[in-house]
Amino acid sequence: MRAVIQRVSRAQVSVDGTVLGKIDRGFLILLGVSGEDSREIAERMADKICRLRIFEDADGKTNCSLADVGGALLVISQFTLYADCRKGNRPSFIKAGAPEMAEALYEHFMERCRTHVDQVEKGRFGADMKVELLNDGPFTLMLDSAELF
Repeated sequence: MRAVIQRVSRAQVSVDGTVLGKIDRGFLILLGVSGEDSREIAERMADKICRLRIFEDADGKTNCSLADVGGALLVISQFTLYADCRKGNRPSFIKAGAPEMAEALYEHFMERCRTHVDQVEKGRFGADMKVELLNDGPFTLMLDSAELF
């Protein structure tokens, strides 16, 4: 599982002009699922991300988590995080999880996040989404379960 985490002041996702998910302060997460991922990996990634301390405390140090600041999550499915661009100019997505499996793990990831965070918003799996955000910092991290666990 791969995640691009962006600390945001606000973010929203729309499909066909309709806003599906919208948050203020928190994380916009682009989440990719591989064919090798499992429910356990989804849970461990959710726990890790929700506990990240990347918000500033009173002294200006990145020492606060989402829970500490009352932050929210907007989670967007992003199979393109598994693009393989080593050969030619057209990416291969063979390492991305099959849609049914990937969607189930995406949903499970969000369920686990809800055990840490009150507001968890999402887009529509497999849809052509328009994502808007105001990156705070900017502060962007990339996590790969293959490197973490």
